[in-house]
Amino acid sequence: MPTVLSQSNLPGLDLIHRGKVRDVYALSSTELLIVATDRLSAFDVVLPDPIPGKGEMLCQISNFWFGKTAHLVPNHLTGKDVASVLPAGTDLASYAKRSVITKRLKPVPVEAIARGYLIGSGWKDYQASGSLCGIALPPGLRQAERLPEPMFTPSTKAAVGDHDENVSFAQVVDLVGREMAERVRDATLAIYRWAADYAAERGIIIADTKFEFGTDADGRLYVMDEMLTPDSSRFWPADRYQVGISPPSYDKQFVRDYLETLDWNKTAPGPRVPADVIAGTAAKYAEALQRLAGITLD
Repeated sequence: MPTVLSQSNLPGLDLIHRGKVRDVYALSSTELLIVATDRLSAFDVVLPDPIPGKGEMLCQISNFWFGKTAHLVPNHLTGKDVASVLPAGTDLASYAKRSVITKRLKPVPVEAIARGYLIGSGWKDYQASGSLCGIALPPGLRQAERLPEPMFTPSTKAAVGDHDENVSFAQVVDLVGREMAERVRDATLAIYRWAADYAAERGIIIADTKFEFGTDADGRLYVMDEMLTPDSSRFWPADRYQVGISPPSYDKQFVRDYLETLDWNKTAPGPRVPADVIAGTAAKYAEALQRLAGITLD
């Protein structure tokens, strides 16, 4: 059975960040331990109810994609055994499938988003302005329609409880410089195109996804944090895709759709989530993991 971990507790290790989902510990000046918990965030708010096994599924699918795309962009994984750094007395089973030892990188302060379809905040932006992150699009596009070409549509990286904000490429250039902005854009689109083709062969459309990047002391760019998970992507079953509606998905859109029925202003604290929505969300994550990576967590 998958383990349940809402918050890590590793006495003796230096906790440097507790994010919406991941807890990050410093192991040295060059390495981190990252633990994917079962916390669930929606609309940038951490909800009070965990999704059992979610962190394990996120970690395993990220590791799968990191391995598959390493020929395109290097990633933060070291390949070292997590058991070697856990404090004495720690229940290894609770951490083994949800934790990784990574390079300690300097984050690029941008959410690197690739969109292949017009959905979510991109659809709302287009309805209001006819453009997406300042990029003009052809008139008459419909919800969930495939874009003429995949687009790099970055956003600012929000702190816990704050909302990400879409920004233009020019704003990214102002923030990190043209060379870095172009490197992040090109890496984002290269990974997205490769992964979208891979997923399509397995009957899944990757509508959009977001990446995080970091650099080492030599300025080399790495993709880090998570990759192509149900938390960071929209996965649609190709056989149920239809232009003009928001397609069913293998991701936390299931929870978002429930939350949209509530009288909630999308600020903390988040509402409780019913057991059937929790179970349904876990099942969708598990199906995505199995269909994309061929991994089943017993």
